[in-house]
Amino acid sequence: MARPGRGGAATSYRSLWRLRSFVRPYTRQMWLMLTCAVLAVCASTAIPLVLGAVVDGPIRRHDRAALVPMFFLALGLGVLEAGFIATRRRVQSVAVQHVERQIRDDLYRRLERLPVAFHDEWQTGQLLSRATTDLGTIRRFLGFGAVYLVVDGLQYGAVMALLAATYLPLGAVALGTTLPVIWLAKRFGAGYSAISRRVQDQQGDLATITEEAATGMRVVKAFGRGPLMQDRFGSSARTLRSSSLELVKLRARFWGWLTLVPNLTMAATVLIGGIAVAHGTLRIGALVAFTSLLVVVQFPIIDLGWILSMAQQAATAADRVCEIFDAELSVDDRPSAVALAQSRGRLAFEHVGLAFPGSTRKVLADVNLTIEPGETVAIVGLTGSGKSTLAALPARLYDVTAGRVTLDGVDVREITLDSLRRHVAVVFEEPVLFSMSVRENIVLGRADATEEEIAGALELAQAGFVHELPWGLDTRVGEQGLALSGGQRQRLALARAVLTRPSVLVLDDPLSALDVNTEALVEEALGRVLERTTGLLVVHRPSTVALADRVALLRDGALVVVGTHHELMGLPEYAAVLSVGYEESEAS
Repeated sequence: MARPGRGGAATSYRSLWRLRSFVRPYTRQMWLMLTCAVLAVCASTAIPLVLGAVVDGPIRRHDRAALVPMFFLALGLGVLEAGFIATRRRVQSVAVQHVERQIRDDLYRRLERLPVAFHDEWQTGQLLSRATTDLGTIRRFLGFGAVYLVVDGLQYGAVMALLAATYLPLGAVALGTTLPVIWLAKRFGAGYSAISRRVQDQQGDLATITEEAATGMRVVKAFGRGPLMQDRFGSSARTLRSSSLELVKLRARFWGWLTLVPNLTMAATVLIGGIAVAHGTLRIGALVAFTSLLVVVQFPIIDLGWILSMAQQAATAADRVCEIFDAELSVDDRPSAVALAQSRGRLAFEHVGLAFPGSTRKVLADVNLTIEPGETVAIVGLTGSGKSTLAALPARLYDVTAGRVTLDGVDVREITLDSLRRHVAVVFEEPVLFSMSVRENIVLGRADATEEEIAGALELAQAGFVHELPWGLDTRVGEQGLALSGGQRQRLALARAVLTRPSVLVLDDPLSALDVNTEALVEEALGRVLERTTGLLVVHRPSTVALADRVALLRDGALVVVGTHHELMGLPEYAAVLSVGYEESEAS
């Protein structure tokens, strides 16, 4: 896979063609659109022929009575053209909106399935730009560019055939002067795709900076770094503007040539046609029809620049979207995976090793640890020793690259992800709440929970403060829950995990943001929870070690020793780790 958020300069239409599966359900609508487009082309092309017939007939013969039916014929053709165009636009707008929604739904579903390692590498802004800007670009091309490409091609072919049939020398002139457009289009596409990709990547960069500034506004204000962030944003915006202007200049040059070509054709037609009329080899009505047809064909030629630029942008957008669809599902259900109905909670790490892709350093190496049902094991170690990575393995947030992790003797990779994560709950050091109500955040892992169960989980997590909020459980907590304190967010995250009634509860230092009094209350509550579930605690605070039956000491990804707290206190390394944890606890 390409480096996150960046692709190659070359762009083909292969990725755009791959998205055709999203269009297939709307084949009937597409055929209706094309039928209406063809009929509209026929109507618009017939009007110049009627005009020529009027000049050579009623006008030449001074037959006013014959003008009336010709007028109504032209009017009828115009009304039919407008009706066909209105029908096509309505059908295509509905169809492409459905196509965009389906692509976006599948893209979001794919993002949910992709492993945590993928999201660790990719910028949020790059993902957002693909799910919004890029999909909008694809929709506009499918709804307008692709349709007009067919419509204009049909109209160009039909008009050229009529021009040749009307007067072959002028038809040859028209064809000869418009053929260079093909060469111009090739030159245009070669440079446009690279700049288009650069612009779309830079839009993702700008979205990332905006998202980071919005979510980190408290830090920005606290350190008075508003001007620095403004400079960073401004620099990215200027870079995007510079690249966008390159696109504008390229389009302007191309469209200038496209506008010049039809005008040259018209000038040559007037000259040659006028001579032919003077010599009696061409009727005046035929010349009028010919020039009117050239006016009709001008728009397809001029539209070519708009269509090609839209097609190149859509192809680049499809490349960027397909980068997500093509990303490896390194953590996914195996074909042989089965759902786990019940679990005793026996968790075992058997010769576990883990190295992230592209890195030669092993984060974990030959870790062997068994946690019996109902037992609680604390993982301690210095920063960077691999504690949080080890805690992420039972729920398969990462997959081991050596050995295996088992739940009740079954490799967790042989258990479906949905059922595994119903039995293994995780509370992270940095709690994540969504811009929803308190109730919606708590029942995120178990939507069928009763009011009594919710109340019990809140009590257990010492989160009774929610009843004092303006609307109680229905109070919205704001984006990332920033309307609450750090301790309140952690207690809600703990209540959310407890509510799922897991057989294995993984706690990645969930008490770090609690004050001393609240920490004591939550530790007491956790003690009751851990009596009936298997617990794996990542510990940074020495006081939390008391919750564990045994303690495992990690050093550089390797398990050094396992024992009770009293057994390990005699080890200088263990005492040093607890001393560092105590100092960090005091500092916080």
